[in-house]
Amino acid sequence: MSDTTGHGHGHDRAPGHAHAHHEGGPPPVAAGDGWASAGAMFAGVLLLVLGVIDMLQGIAGIAEDNVYGVLGQYVFEFSVMAWGWIHLVLGLLLAVVGWGILRAASWAKAVGVALASLAVIANFIWLPYQPVWGIVSIGIGVFVIWALCTAETPPALH
Repeated sequence: MSDTTGHGHGHDRAPGHAHAHHEGGPPPVAAGDGWASAGAMFAGVLLLVLGVIDMLQGIAGIAEDNVYGVLGQYVFEFSVMAWGWIHLVLGLLLAVVGWGILRAASWAKAVGVALASLAVIANFIWLPYQPVWGIVSIGIGVFVIWALCTAETPPALH
């Protein structure tokens, strides 16, 4: 039975008493924070996957020079092998940073924004070689930049 006078053991509450928090529960989350945190975790996954795909593109470009179409005159023309090395190194870095974001490493968020920006630029220059995948990669990069810039640091995966 509850004591409405406040003279109980600390567990008694007046009728209609509203609690501001739940004892031992997680702190309240603001309305948009869940989306931003989920976006940051998804950005980490996307960086990891994008990195692995870029590494595979890089390996394909290094191993076989005729995997990608040969272009006519193009301002940013590199050999397919050079693009292969660019994608391999960038992909490795993206995958490492994606894993760092999933582990909530303190350095990963800022490095993720910087590398996603580089990936957007590289994929823009890469457009004539793989136009559809280049546009998809640019979209992923822009989402990653947005998600990492608007989110609080995500909780680590254990």
